[in-house]
Amino acid sequence: MTVAPSSKLFQPFQLGALTLKNRIAMAPLTRNRAPGNAANALMAEYYRQRAGAGLIITEASPISQQGQGYIDTPWIAGAEQVAGWRLATDAVHEAGGAIFIQLWHVGRISHVSLQSGGGAPVAPSALRANTKTFVAEGFVDVSEPRALDAAELPGIVADYVKAAKNAASAGFDGVEIHAANGYLLDQFQRDSSNKRTDAYGGSIENRARLTLEVVDGILAALPPEKVGIRFSPVSPANDVADSDPQALFGYLVEQVAKRRLAYIHIVEGATGGPRDIAPFDYAALRKAFPGVYIANNGYDRDMALAAVESGAADLVAFGRPFIANPDLVERLRDGAALAEVDRATLYGGGAHGYTDYPVRAG
Repeated sequence: MTVAPSSKLFQPFQLGALTLKNRIAMAPLTRNRAPGNAANALMAEYYRQRAGAGLIITEASPISQQGQGYIDTPWIAGAEQVAGWRLATDAVHEAGGAIFIQLWHVGRISHVSLQSGGGAPVAPSALRANTKTFVAEGFVDVSEPRALDAAELPGIVADYVKAAKNAASAGFDGVEIHAANGYLLDQFQRDSSNKRTDAYGGSIENRARLTLEVVDGILAALPPEKVGIRFSPVSPANDVADSDPQALFGYLVEQVAKRRLAYIHIVEGATGGPRDIAPFDYAALRKAFPGVYIANNGYDRDMALAAVESGAADLVAFGRPFIANPDLVERLRDGAALAEVDRATLYGGGAHGYTDYPVRAG
């Protein structure tokens, strides 16, 4: 394997006012280690261990109880949760890292046991997803959702804005809007999950409306250099699809480019699966967006080196390799072997399989 510590991948990079140590990002990874729905000292240690990444993007953080779809996920909705996340941002900053939080509303990917009063999860249309979620009993089918009334949407935008302000109070360097992987904003974006006939359904412009309202709301609270967004154009994650993803995501990227967001974070292919699941011109998104392009999904060391050297991506995000390799950047730099993930400890539990993965000797 070619050793290339002098590659651009391992050199500092400017993201807005932030000087990142390298061009390697830690992708969001749900771990379900937040009993009581607040970040904690164990989570702070987990992120501190991985602060060698140029940019950490946290696990998705629900903006409200309605936005929660999995048990023991860390919200960013109130003062207790701000204090919990402050433990993590302080730890990462003390270790010389940078950290954004991913803002999350799951929409229909939820269960009545997680919703206020046992109510139905919400969605653009009353269509249940053929997928599962993680609750106290383990993995179960998601519940039947109800369609959101248009009058409810400003309240959801307001929840995103409040969460972004809370993130700033918690010490985050910025926020990433989760508009990928079949969660609420992606459900509105896709014509398989959005059958509305009002101003939020039908045309691409209408289906993109809620996402862009969230972007605009957050930009009224934070500067654009502190705001990124994640898309997954062809991923079937959580039972979504679109009849023309190139046109849909071409429009969305064109719109966020006008708003000069800090970055777009693109899941290339199926989330956690094949990169070639469907044809898509990612280079067109890269060309249309003047800011930073973060490439994600299935990258190994050689692919990441090539993507950054060629200019196909500015940063490359790694997900699961960061779980078992807190020193992933050093291992990639040196061409060292990577430890394997213990799949039994991915979701829920304590320190085992979370903060006890060793760093490489020497």
